[in-house]
Amino acid sequence: MSKVKIRQATASDIAAMNELFRKDLGYEGCTLEIVEKQFAGLDNSREAVFVAEVGDDSGHIAGVIHIEKYNVLYFPTMANILGLAVAADFRRQGIGSALLKQAEEWARENGASSMRLNSGESRKQAHEFYRTQGYTDNKKQLRFIKDL
Repeated sequence: MSKVKIRQATASDIAAMNELFRKDLGYEGCTLEIVEKQFAGLDNSREAVFVAEVGDDSGHIAGVIHIEKYNVLYFPTMANILGLAVAADFRRQGIGSALLKQAEEWARENGASSMRLNSGESRKQAHEFYRTQGYTDNKKQLRFIKDL
């Protein structure tokens, strides 16, 4: 595997992140315009986006993680992983683990006592990955959405 560098995402990474969301997370409706708008609106006081850059000089983006501080009245502050994607060609090379480790470090630095995430029922390989990273699935739930 090529050298991997985990760093804070910048606006120049938006197109690569959009590709990861579309191809590797399967969000076909994700457009460049959506990612541009959402990235511009990030609240850096409570969320962060990190990318995994591979290669010696190419700067190819092989993965991305989006994390936020998560506060509810009934638990101490947690960190919530909003999205983690690694390009298919780069899976099983430690990139997801490196991104997760960076997110956990960010969470500790920002006062979180635990991490949480949701993973779709069909993403069996992702579930196994999270288990190998020390995460446990503690409940099954349904997600409800209403368009406004």
